[in-house]
Amino acid sequence: MPVELKVLGYAALVQFVQFVLMAVPVNKQLGPSYTGGNRDEQKQPWGMAGRLKRALDNHFEGLILFTIAVVVVVLGEASTPATEAAAWTYLVARVAYVPAYASGIFLIRSLIWSVGFVATLVMLLAALF
Repeated sequence: MPVELKVLGYAALVQFVQFVLMAVPVNKQLGPSYTGGNRDEQKQPWGMAGRLKRALDNHFEGLILFTIAVVVVVLGEASTPATEAAAWTYLVARVAYVPAYASGIFLIRSLIWSVGFVATLVMLLAALF
């Protein structure tokens, strides 16, 4: 299995873990009558629960681009040590992003997000050019 594809699988597992990390505090905060209901009225979690929800949403967005990069690399048979390193860099950045966002420390999460974003871009550029 290509390294990039394996890292994509790990990134999906990170998303599962991230979902659980978010779901517990959000369900406690908003209550089971809301989270188990039809949610006609929109409620947003706040504080750490809200940050964990936004971090999960951000992972969904980033994972789309990373998946595209992996598909282009793997189907284009363009895997190189650089694309493999970029894939691992993306994964490490995504893992680091969750506690950075949850902690609410100014600018740190944005810097970590940038590392993952650039790693994804590197994979695409390496595969296409």
